[in-house]
Amino acid sequence: MEIVTVALMGLLIVLAAIPLKAVKPEYSLLLSLAGTLLIFFYCLGKVSGILELIERIRDYLTMNEIYVATLLKIIGVTYVAEFAGNICRDAGYQAVATQIEIFGKLTVLAISMPILLALLDVLDTFLS
Repeated sequence: MEIVTVALMGLLIVLAAIPLKAVKPEYSLLLSLAGTLLIFFYCLGKVSGILELIERIRDYLTMNEIYVATLLKIIGVTYVAEFAGNICRDAGYQAVATQIEIFGKLTVLAISMPILLALLDVLDTFLS
């Protein structure tokens, strides 16, 4: 199982970074950042499989392609904001991490507004 591989990678990175933190904190931070990027790029390999499945689901359903594109944008914004926020938080910059996460939430809200308006139009049509 690949989750075991990723979990072991993470544990090895942490176990290597802990002793470094006492001697050279900057090296510990760089090691954890490099490990985070390694795991992130390892996870990007999964994205292609997920995108293929979303394409297959879209082929089965007759829906507007804008909805699928919007869903993918929302997922991307969420992951990028969480990833960047966690890196800032690990570096000790909680305020910056919080601001990144707030901006990510506002971006998701802005991206999803057209879908919400379309849903309200459909509800209005049914209720009228």
